[in-house]
Amino acid sequence: MPDTIRYRPHHFLCSLGFEGKGYSDDFTANMSAIVMGRLRADGGDATNIEVTGATDDICAPCPKRRGRLCTNEPKIKVLDRAHAAALKLEPREQLTWGEAKARIRKNVPPGSLRTLCQGCEWEPYGMCEAALARLHEDQT
Repeated sequence: MPDTIRYRPHHFLCSLGFEGKGYSDDFTANMSAIVMGRLRADGGDATNIEVTGATDDICAPCPKRRGRLCTNEPKIKVLDRAHAAALKLEPREQLTWGEAKARIRKNVPPGSLRTLCQGCEWEPYGMCEAALARLHEDQT
C-alpha cells in the first residue's frame, strides 16, 4: 500500500498538535506535507498509517535522524513506549487517521500530556495539549 504513512507511536499526538514548526525547514516542510496535505485534507481521516518502531515518514528529513535511529533514541523510545501503551498500538498495526483520533479521544484525556509526553521539547509550548482539548470538544 504505497499511500500508507509509517509512524512511530508518539507521532500520532505530534500530528494532532502540529502547527507548522519543526527542527529544520526540510523537516517542517515534510511534516506539513503529511499533516496538512494528507491527514487534515479532505478525506484525511481515511489515510492509512502503519505503526513502526524505528524512524518513520515524519523523521525522514530530520537533522536528528541517523539511519533508522535518532540522536535522541533513548528519549524517543520512552515516548514511543508511553504512547503505544496509551493508544494501544501494536508494531506493524495499520489504522486510519480517523481511527487514530478516536483512540486518542478514548484513551488520552485533556491535561494528560504533561505526563504522557514528559521529556518532549515541544510539550511545554502547549500546542499538543490545545489540540487534544479541541479534539475532545469536537465530540461532545
